[in-house]
Amino acid sequence: MDSTSVSLLRRLREPDRDAAWERFVELYAPLIYHWGTRQGLSQTDAADLVQDVLATLVRKLPEFQYDPTKRFRGWLRTITVNRANDLLRRNAVRPHSGQPTDLLKVAAENDSDLFEESQYRAYLVGRMRQLIESEFEPQTWQACWKSVTEDRTAAEIGRELGISANAVRVAKCRVLRRLREELDGLLD
Repeated sequence: MDSTSVSLLRRLREPDRDAAWERFVELYAPLIYHWGTRQGLSQTDAADLVQDVLATLVRKLPEFQYDPTKRFRGWLRTITVNRANDLLRRNAVRPHSGQPTDLLKVAAENDSDLFEESQYRAYLVGRMRQLIESEFEPQTWQACWKSVTEDRTAAEIGRELGISANAVRVAKCRVLRRLREELDGLLD
């Protein structure tokens, strides 16, 4: 994955965008699946929903213009909910589909935001942390996260890890810069 400061959304429109799409799928497929199951879809239908939404995004994202005054999550959720409702409607009219007909009511009642803002942000940051961890040496990763999550000085962490306090600060800067690069444009 390149380490430029261009956001993931912008990288999806570049000619060589396979790595960006891979990252997008790793990041958003679990969220789309979650939204689908919350809409009342079975696990199988939620998996189909993920594929349907991603296919829609392949068509729509190349022309998508990110507007910082609007929420990408809202746009993605709207597409997901619409596709989930389509699946629920198809299953409601299909004989022997195994889906109860009152699932449409569940989807309508569940119109509130399925992921509160703080949960959404925590999900994205946590998921992105998982995805970029392999890009760093284990000691660099540990130095950063100990520095971020523990109430200790860089010198204390450095002694524990056998590196200098400056190396702890550099590790923290490198990892957090990479995290910010990957989240650029994704956090509304």
